[in-house]
Amino acid sequence: MKDNHPSPLIGILTARKSNGAIAGNGSLFIELQKKLISLNGISFVFIPEEVEKDFIIGYTFSPNDNRWQKKRFPYPDLVYNRIPFRKSEHDEQCQHFFSILKEKSIPFFNPCFIDKFELYEILKNHDILQPYIPQTILADDKKKLFSFLKSLKNIYLKPRQSSKGKGIFRLRMNGPSRIKLEGINKQENYKSFDHFWERWKEDLLEKNYLAQEEIKSAEYDGNRFDFRILAHANLDDYILTGVGIRQSKDQEITTHIPAGGRLLPYKLLQEDEHDQFFQTIVPTVGKALSEQFGYFGEFSIDAGVSKTGHYYIYEVNSKPMSFDEREIEERKIDQVCRLFLQLTEYQK
Repeated sequence: MKDNHPSPLIGILTARKSNGAIAGNGSLFIELQKKLISLNGISFVFIPEEVEKDFIIGYTFSPNDNRWQKKRFPYPDLVYNRIPFRKSEHDEQCQHFFSILKEKSIPFFNPCFIDKFELYEILKNHDILQPYIPQTILADDKKKLFSFLKSLKNIYLKPRQSSKGKGIFRLRMNGPSRIKLEGINKQENYKSFDHFWERWKEDLLEKNYLAQEEIKSAEYDGNRFDFRILAHANLDDYILTGVGIRQSKDQEITTHIPAGGRLLPYKLLQEDEHDQFFQTIVPTVGKALSEQFGYFGEFSIDAGVSKTGHYYIYEVNSKPMSFDEREIEERKIDQVCRLFLQLTEYQK
């Protein structure tokens, strides 16, 4: 015991929803609590608004009673940042809390959401990772965007701060001037780039879009597929926790399951070359992120391979969503709890 509480004491940071309820992945929090109890630790979920000078009001799950209990806790040994909204993370109260953690030398991960263009800038300047990065520009200048589209013919438009494939479009040049825009649920045609720009300029600028070359993805049974790679920190390195396959089904814009993609087991498509790619990028991406933003304990990578066999990194996610593959999700719980023990020096 340390400071009269089970060791370690883990604080899971989240935020309120607009309706006032506590947000976050409740099933993940419950599984982490169960695993921690088996390791002689305990966790509680809390929000920045309920942090006081000498204590924190939090919610802990009791497996015996199968319910959440509201309690007063001392400051934890470690904070696991699972705030699900970018806006909440940028709030003054949240940023102030992060500064308190630094003052008290309380470790925390993960430090922030990742801006897609910032990510591109970091990875493209890294010798090992640069070959895997698709050509990317900001979609904030009409001439620059037209030139980019003209040279590549097919590009993607992505909001810099979105997830799960939200707001993604594909833009294609049909002939010398006509433009076709395709979204998950929409298709629009424009006589010229000028017409497209007039209609979309406001959205592209307001939502901070970037433009990225379209990669002609390798296919399985006639549909494109991507890799979803989950990774965790381990001492001074990063290790692969699991790989899933996501395949486009009803549309070709994205492979995300909420947008109609489907899940395939990795063993169906496993190859030595794929495995080598994962082992190359996981530790390198992890270290690059931690150097730039602060300590990353976990992340996931959306990656793919082209029809010509070239590998690409599309996105890195700082707060991985749940994997539909049960065995990957179970390994995630194990890895996160192992990391809690490592970082709080309660490793047996």
